[in-house]
Amino acid sequence: MNKFNLVIVILSAVVIISCKKENAASKVKKENVEVAKQRDYKMNQGAAVITFSKSEHDFGVINEGDIVETTFEFKNTGKTDLIISNAKSTCGCTIPNWPKEPIPVGGTGEITIKFNSNNKLNKITKVIILATNTAKGSESVIIKADVIPKVKS
Repeated sequence: MNKFNLVIVILSAVVIISCKKENAASKVKKENVEVAKQRDYKMNQGAAVITFSKSEHDFGVINEGDIVETTFEFKNTGKTDLIISNAKSTCGCTIPNWPKEPIPVGGTGEITIKFNSNNKLNKITKVIILATNTAKGSESVIIKADVIPKVKS
């Protein structure tokens, strides 16, 4: 048992000694930060830009069990083809449908969102995240509704 205690004490000492407090920012070279800024600026100048006519839709008051749908129209206002590689929501009740082909510069497209309110109650907000080749790498649209519960008989 004494050997076990000795090993624990030694390991504890090693951990405490190796955990020096260092400021990570002090290790960053200022010239590297400037190079990274210039690189990011150049990359973003050629990025696709998705511009929505609206990025949020409120269905208003709907009944539980209703299936509602809306369309988000957008335009590629960037300098390269826009690619939406994926679109997903926080649950299976919200189904996005998006263009699978690249959208050329100046081109337009639509993202259709279908929401099934079955077993959803009261005010809901769903965020649909789009994986894109924009500067941010992802964009999002939002749907909202106020779901009135079914009358139980």
